[in-house]
Amino acid sequence: MTTIRDWIGFWDSPHSIYVNARHIDVHYRDIATAIAGFVPGPKARVLDFGCGEALHSDTVAKVAGTVVLSDAAPSVRRNLSERFAHVPNIVVASPEELKAMPPGSFDLIVANSVVQYLTRDSLDGLLADWRRLLAPDGVLIVADVIPPDVGAVSDLFALLRYAAANGFLIAALVGVVRTALSSYSKLRQQLGIAKYTEAEFRDILATAGFTAERLPGNMEHNPARISFRARPRN
Repeated sequence: MTTIRDWIGFWDSPHSIYVNARHIDVHYRDIATAIAGFVPGPKARVLDFGCGEALHSDTVAKVAGTVVLSDAAPSVRRNLSERFAHVPNIVVASPEELKAMPPGSFDLIVANSVVQYLTRDSLDGLLADWRRLLAPDGVLIVADVIPPDVGAVSDLFALLRYAAANGFLIAALVGVVRTALSSYSKLRQQLGIAKYTEAEFRDILATAGFTAERLPGNMEHNPARISFRARPRN
């Protein structure tokens, strides 16, 4: 059995984060709907960074000019390329390929449930990349930032409320036990999860050259976590 040593390796391998097919479908449906709501117009160039399986990105593609899906895990990118081969305005790119794109390539960049898996150096590097890739009037959405006082209990109750509202509560109860015994739990204990207060993350964004505001609600299902809208500072 191969030992998973980092988060990219985890997402690049079979895992049990989603408790069943209903969970993964609803999750990505809601994320796609949220991203579509941020798209500024029908010609907008959109980057979904760290997109995961992105099952419903065709929803975003219907209201945008181009949608670039980027994930560090090679197997995820292969799945995305196959899934959306028939959608002409969806492009799949590696993080390395993004670095080769010209400045101002995107009108909207979304990074949902990404920053908790990054070291501070990696976060600073990505913010610099996103700042370069954004058009001068572009928008960066950073979602699902975890405050220091939000832990496993909050995550558990948020998942159970979400499951109850979307018809997979029994599967979620079983899945909680499975996840606790999974490589995700072990890797989280080993590598940790990055957490930031609202003020800390605002300062990080400001240092990276953005003006930022906290959104009224989190883009993900857990209301205890935070989402930000940021714009390049002139």
